[in-house]
Amino acid sequence: MTTISVADGGSVQNERVATIRKVWLRLIPFLFVLYVINYLDRINIGFAALSMNKDLALTATTFGLANSIFYIGYVACEIPSNLLMARYGARIWIARILISWGLASAATMLVVGPNSLYLIRFLVGVLEAGFVPGVLLYLTYWIPSSHRARANGYLMMAQPVAMALGGGVSGLILDHSNGAFGLQGWRWLFLLEGLPAVILGVVAYRYLTDKPKNANWLDEPEKNTLTLLLADDQAASGRQTKVSVWRQVTDVRILLLALAYFCLVNTLNANGSWIPTIVREVLKAYSLSQVGFITAIPALAALVLMPLWNRSSDRMQERVWHVVAAMAMAAVGWLVVIYVPEPEWRLVGLIFTVSGGFCAMSTFWTLPQSLLSEAARPAGIGLISAVGLLGSAVSPAVIGFLRDLTGNFSAGLFYVTALLAVSIALVLIVSRLRPVAA
Repeated sequence: MTTISVADGGSVQNERVATIRKVWLRLIPFLFVLYVINYLDRINIGFAALSMNKDLALTATTFGLANSIFYIGYVACEIPSNLLMARYGARIWIARILISWGLASAATMLVVGPNSLYLIRFLVGVLEAGFVPGVLLYLTYWIPSSHRARANGYLMMAQPVAMALGGGVSGLILDHSNGAFGLQGWRWLFLLEGLPAVILGVVAYRYLTDKPKNANWLDEPEKNTLTLLLADDQAASGRQTKVSVWRQVTDVRILLLALAYFCLVNTLNANGSWIPTIVREVLKAYSLSQVGFITAIPALAALVLMPLWNRSSDRMQERVWHVVAAMAMAAVGWLVVIYVPEPEWRLVGLIFTVSGGFCAMSTFWTLPQSLLSEAARPAGIGLISAVGLLGSAVSPAVIGFLRDLTGNFSAGLFYVTALLAVSIALVLIVSRLRPVAA
């Protein structure tokens, strides 16, 4: 492992902490805002469905299929997008993603029926592809592995923030903008929540820096400190650097993690796409504003737990059991929603499910990052994200079909619970497998 030869070890440590803090304050808040807008645009269709489905005569199956089509486009372009970001740099590529997906998301206000909805959702998926794995890849260029669970976690806290904001803001837009200039509230929802991505894309082009060597906001000692810290990470995974990118990406551990993420994403997607409808039907909330504010409660609980969970993972330098325990929490939550009749306890179940799902996801991403060399990360992270997002493509259609078939959400929620159990088993198996031979 690389070492820094100086007499004053305490001074070196202080310099490291100060450098990481400077990088953190420069990048994490801005990326957090981008992530909030990204997830808000991802889930706003779930709130729009509260009135859009009636206006467009959409069944639960049709609505679920529209969500699935979004993820088909996303998955198809996920790995190419991540490879292009590695080639052209985050400043250009993340800005391109933001601007193009924001315009397409806002254009969802123009749909007139199922076919136009399918088309625009596919286009949004294609244009948004690569944002999340691109940001995760970008973090590996700047944040040492010792701080990465917290970095991933803080970024992914954007998802419950978006759920909380999306619940309150989307409910208010739906209730109070309906009929303005002759447009339904759900059309205003897509417009008002899509345009911020376009504005932030322009800002990202000027604000982001591709790699530490290009950062004019770091002085030379800070650049050297950060370079050495990141070199330590690479030395720690030196075994992987002797293995080809193809062998790393097709390593059985990476493939199993991709399947595990597929299973986990089904729960995350159920949270994002269906919780507004679940709240209205299962918890008996009726007004759109009421649904929005109740939906925010589990998200706010996740915001409290996630930083504690990720800090614990970094402090203990333990990943596997933090992922497993969080997924188990989410599974217990779904079982409470399914089997306990009291609305208050079902709300507690949703709190467990949302908190557990987001804690599991933020810690999960430390697993593949520790297994892949820098050269293999674009393809490896893109592969896992793409396979995981197949879960987002499958989940809405399956849950919608089971909802129409059975008349309630129990069968669909049991489906995502069973997949969580499979994901737990796969993560435990990966933790016991040896690295690929050089």
